[in-house]
Parts: sequence; C-alpha cells; structure tokens
Amino acid sequence: MRPELFALALATTPALAGPAFTPVPVPEHVYAGGWEHFVGGGLAVFDCDGDGLPELLAAGGENAATLLRNRSDAGALRFEADTPETLTEPGMIGAYPLDIDSDGYMDLAVLRVGPNRLLRGGADCSFAPFEGLGFTSGDRWTTAFSATWEAGQSLPTLAFGNYVDRSNPNGPFGTCDINLLYRPEGDRYGPPIELKPGYCPLSMLFSDWARQGRTDLRISNDRHYYVSDGEEQMWAMGSTPRLLGPADGWISHKLWGMGIAQRDLDRDGNQEVFLSSMGDQRLQRMTGNGAEFADVPYAMGTTAHRPYTGGDGRPSTGWHIGIGDVQNDGLDDIFITKGNVEQMPDAAMDDPNNLLIQQPDGTFAEAGARAGIASLHRGRGGALVDLNGDGRLDIAVVNRRAPLEVWQNVTPETGHWLALALEQPGPNRNAIGAWIELEADHGHDHGHEGTEEAGWMREITVGGGHAGGMAGFEHFGLAEAGEIGIRVIWPDGAKSETVYVGPNQSLTLIRTAKGLKARR
Repeated sequence: MRPELFALALATTPALAGPAFTPVPVPEHVYAGGWEHFVGGGLAVFDCDGDGLPELLAAGGENAATLLRNRSDAGALRFEADTPETLTEPGMIGAYPLDIDSDGYMDLAVLRVGPNRLLRGGADCSFAPFEGLGFTSGDRWTTAFSATWEAGQSLPTLAFGNYVDRSNPNGPFGTCDINLLYRPEGDRYGPPIELKPGYCPLSMLFSDWARQGRTDLRISNDRHYYVSDGEEQMWAMGSTPRLLGPADGWISHKLWGMGIAQRDLDRDGNQEVFLSSMGDQRLQRMTGNGAEFADVPYAMGTTAHRPYTGGDGRPSTGWHIGIGDVQNDGLDDIFITKGNVEQMPDAAMDDPNNLLIQQPDGTFAEAGARAGIASLHRGRGGALVDLNGDGRLDIAVVNRRAPLEVWQNVTPETGHWLALALEQPGPNRNAIGAWIELEADHGHDHGHEGTEEAGWMREITVGGGHAGGMAGFEHFGLAEAGEIGIRVIWPDGAKSETVYVGPNQSLTLIRTAKGLKARR
C-alpha cells in the first residue's frame, strides 16, 4: 500500500467509542511456586472440543494447571474447570497449541521445570503423550518455545528455550542453559541441535521477518541472568542454523527481555517487532533485510516504562504481549501484562497491565485505566482473543500468587471485523508460515477499480508471547470497510486467487486444488 494511501486511510478512520471491558467471574486458578516459577505462568488458548470457542489452559507452576472449558454465548463469557489428568502434573511453566500430527486436533507443547512434554490432542479435550515421535527432553527449566514447518517435512521444527542451568552449582547468575532445536528426520525427531550460547530466554519466535522466503528464529533474553556478555539473538535457519551478527546487519540489543510479538502495525507491508522488558517496552521497525531493527521514537507512546496508576513510580516489568484491534477501527492496539517478578526493589510493585490504543496519527495512548483492565496483581501470561465469537477481543491474564482474571470486551459501537483461520491438506494442516492479505474494495465490479484503502497482512506463527500462545482464528478490525478481498500466500509460496466476502463473520479458508474455499 502506498504511504499516501495509508495516511489517507488513517485520516479518515472514524472516531469510535473508547475501549470498555468488564470483569468476568471464572473458576479460581493461581500460578505459584518458588524461584523456579518466578517467570512463566503461560496461557494457551485453543478450541479443543470443536465448538468454535477457544478454551483457556493456564499453567500452575507448583499448582496443577487448569483447563477452562468455554461455555460462552454471544451475550456473556462463561467457563467451567474441566482439566484432564494428563494436564495436572505440577511443574508447568506454560504451553503452546499446534497440530503436530495434522490430524485436526490441537496438540500441546508443554514447557516445564523438569522434562518437557508433547501431548497429542483428541476428541473432547482429551490429551495423551505422543508415541513414536522420538522426542526426548531431559531435565530442563524451559521458558520459551516456537515452532515452524520447514520445506518438505511432515512434522514441525520445534525450538525450546532453556533458562538457568539448575544443575550448575555456580548459579543462577551467569549460568544460562543452552537452547535446543528439534528437526524432523522423516516421521520422527532426531537428537536436538544445540543453539549456543544461550542467554536465558523468556520468549522466542519463528517468523519470515522480511518476507524473504526464510523463517528465522528471534530470541529475547533476560539480562538479569546473562549479566553482561549476552544480547538479543537471531538465528538464520539454514541447513546448519547460524547466529546472525554485525556482518549480517544485526544490531546488538541488550534488555531484560520478557516477551516478543510481531505485526505490521502501520500497514506499510513491513512487520514491526514489540519486545516487553523490565523498564522500557521496545517497539522496533525493520530498517534492512530482516536482520536490522531500530527502536521507534519515544514520542510514539509505546515505551510504557512506568505505571500509569497505583502510585508506584518505579520502572514497570512487562511480560506477555498481545496485539489486536480492540475497537475494530482498523488500527491494531497493544496489550501488555505487567507485574513485579517477586519483590524486586528497583521495580514497581503496583504495576497495572497496559492497553495501548493506536491513534489515527499512528501513535499510541494508554487506555488501561478507563478501559477497566488496570489490575495490580503480578501479571504473567495472557491473551487478547475473541472468547465468545461476537467480534470483539476479550482479555485473559494468568497472575502469580493471585487468581486468573478475564475481562469481556463490552465496547459499544465498534467497527466491522473478520475472523479467519486457514486449513490445507497434508502436513502443516493449519498453514503455519502462511500469510493472509486483506484489502477493502468498495468497487461493485471486481473487473474495475474501486475505492482503494490500506490493506492488512498477517503471518501465521507459533510462539512469542510469554510462555503461552494461541491457535485458531486471526481477528481483523476493519473500521467501516464493507466487502473485503482476501488472498492467502501458502507456506510453499503458492498464491491463492482473491475471494471477496462481507464483514462481521468467522470463516475458515480452505486450500483446494482449484484455489480457495471459505467455510463458516
């Protein structure tokens, strides 16, 4: 989209009602534990019973995890605890949903203090250990995860980020563990590849950052434990993984990294990356070939470096990042869970979650207090997701030593929206690595040019956030756009034809031999 057209679209975006959320009672769940559970507390969001509504799996740390089955309707959110025994083993840091065996049921990569698990999903939210995959974990303290499908493989490539080496007697400072990459060998996993040095990661994400046809792994690391010699990392996923450096254009970044999220926030065709941290939150724009990122100006309003309520002026601690359009005005917003690690004296204790609303000029303004989500608990994992299918993004947060919280989005007079999921035959059923492209087209004849507006693009990924992620529908806020043209670039590079649909519906886009089919 040409810059002048994007500027015009921003200037003409209607002013919608400010965001409003209301708390929802849910069965009590608390993430707790000693120092090995100061970090973690992830939230996995996925539909495991096939009713079109996502469940919430909250890690418990020393407590058991809780699976909240979604019993919501279009009017209200409602959940009931129904946790299968295979998910109740203590020690869960977090979990990420993905369909590993492409059988149509969401599986789980479970991160633990102890051996990690790959669990095979089945009917009615049942789970069992995978048999025959050859996956071995060892006793780790795993705090980060991402997955992608590499060309020609029937199984995904899995990356596990390991925090402090608990077996090192000189720890914890300066004793970061190595990270592990599992690549398929046919229908099994071979021995893991060591990604070292490791600098105590708290989030990692596979993405084709510059849309150059190569998915690379970005890792955000906790400077609190690597002390002085580490930095953020980017691994190029060639036949032998290679750590990018200055010769590749990689700019060294050092921060107390917690979470990663990526999105084309300004709709210029390039992805921004957002990094949560202790202190400044970092929004970065790509300036080069997928390895070069630079911080955006402070004036953008995204640093969220101190609490905006609660009376504590010390630096904030950011964890999970969710990006989405909470007003459906066509502009993506940013949600960040916040909370002190435990009792760190240099960081704020009263540290509310952030809701940064994108303004028509592309800057961001804090709306957490007026939106009603300014909890002062120690937030950890979270989700910004439509929980009842009404087209408005709701919020859920796992808290350390405090109950899980859920807020329903009750913003009045929101704009139009679409929720889209992908499906293709064979391996990689949910098309991880695909791109969805949307363009508003108000022309009545598709053979003639209509009124052009800035489009949207979205990469399908697994990973990022803090110790948890989502699988399912991708939500797009559309403002006043009517008919929408949709095109999919599949993971193998094939491009679908453009299909045209109306707004305000949830659709699964299915790859066919002839092109693209939409299913409600």
